[in-house]
Amino acid sequence: MAKSIHSMRILRFLSAKRRFELFPPYFLMRVKVLTLKEDWTSTRIRLPLNRISSNAAGNMFGGYQASLADPVPALACLKRFPGYRVATKKLVIDFIRVGNSDLTLHFDFDEALAEQIDTELAESGKSTPCFEMHYVRNDGKICTRIKNTVAIRPKGYVSHHE
Repeated sequence: MAKSIHSMRILRFLSAKRRFELFPPYFLMRVKVLTLKEDWTSTRIRLPLNRISSNAAGNMFGGYQASLADPVPALACLKRFPGYRVATKKLVIDFIRVGNSDLTLHFDFDEALAEQIDTELAESGKSTPCFEMHYVRNDGKICTRIKNTVAIRPKGYVSHHE
């Protein structure tokens, strides 16, 4: 996995949207980045429902939803706060309705949250913000709500309590 991440870095001639789609796990999942702002403040990513992504009932497998939602806030934080180590700390998924169609992940980086992170990084050198995202079905209904907590730490930071 680490090799595929590093190999994607050398493809700078491709847009961030295309690099995301070509990242091996997402390429195999056939995700399509519909919109991605340059600064990662907003993105929409389609997760197709197909034979591989569906569960026994024919609906979107929850693991697919989790896999796509996991890195998006961390990537946005890496873009917004370069020079820090960023990783998902906690992912909470609330399945509200069945995912019976392609799903679109909606992520928006709230400016108030960005300012809070800036303040925490300036004061303590670390931040652990929680981002909220959701998946929308083709009929426009939200089917899944996600809370993704990200750990933003200085490079080289090691904690025995996290």
